[in-house]
Order: sequence, then C-alpha cells, then structure tokens
Amino acid sequence: MTNPAAVLPDAVKGINQLYKAAYSAGVPDGTLELVHLRVSQINGCSACVDSGARSARKAGETEERLFALAAWRETPYFTDAERAALALAEAATRLADRADAVPDDVWQEAARHFGERELAAIVLWIATSNLFNRLNATTRQPAPQAWG
Repeated sequence: MTNPAAVLPDAVKGINQLYKAAYSAGVPDGTLELVHLRVSQINGCSACVDSGARSARKAGETEERLFALAAWRETPYFTDAERAALALAEAATRLADRADAVPDDVWQEAARHFGERELAAIVLWIATSNLFNRLNATTRQPAPQAWG
C-alpha cells in the first residue's frame, strides 16, 4: 500500500503542523533529530531510521553519535539534556513495558533540562515520530524512502 499520508493529503497538512510546532518551541534541532531516530530504532521502522539518520546528518550530527545512539547510556557522546530527552523518548515509546509508563524520575530529569514549552514539543515530537513509525511499518514502507 502507498503510505496512508500520501493517500490522504489532508493528513499531510496536519502532520506538517505538528512538525512545525515541535521545531518552533526552542528545543535544539539536533535533540529532536536524535529523539526521532531513537524512537524509530525502537519501533523498527526502516524508512524512518534511514530518513532520520540522513536528516540528522544534514542537521550536523556526527557519524560517531549516530552510530552510538542505540547505546546512548553507555557512551560519552551525549549531553545530559540529550540523555534526558532520549530517556523520555524511550519511556513514552515503550508505554506498555512497565506499570508506570513514564516514571517520575525520567520526567523530572527531562523537566530539569527543558521548560514546559520545550517539554511539550519533545512529547509532541515523540508522539509524531511514533505516528510516522506506525504508518510506515504497518504499510511496509521501504528504506530508503523518497519523501515528498
């Protein structure tokens, strides 16, 4: 099947609004790129992993950081703020993995690094990334994907 967003063009307008809202709230673009890529890795969305890595590279991410992203806890390459955003992304993506979907300590660490507007953008971007992943994985969109 063609990607549902391509079949329903009005959906693309809404998705573009979500993208603009997330990227206009003051969170560094690189952080949002890492969040999207990590969510996509967790969900096994090949199209989003491929496009996410390419987008992150265009935004200035190094190969070293991209290669280490899946093991971000064990590497020295990420800032404390990025680590907090990645921990929140993992918890919010794996909601059913624990009774307390997003533990207080994960949320509090993110709130230590980001204000309310920035946290709202990160949560919105996590949800939007999960949306992309579900659309693409469900309809078996291949990587590399020509978005457009």
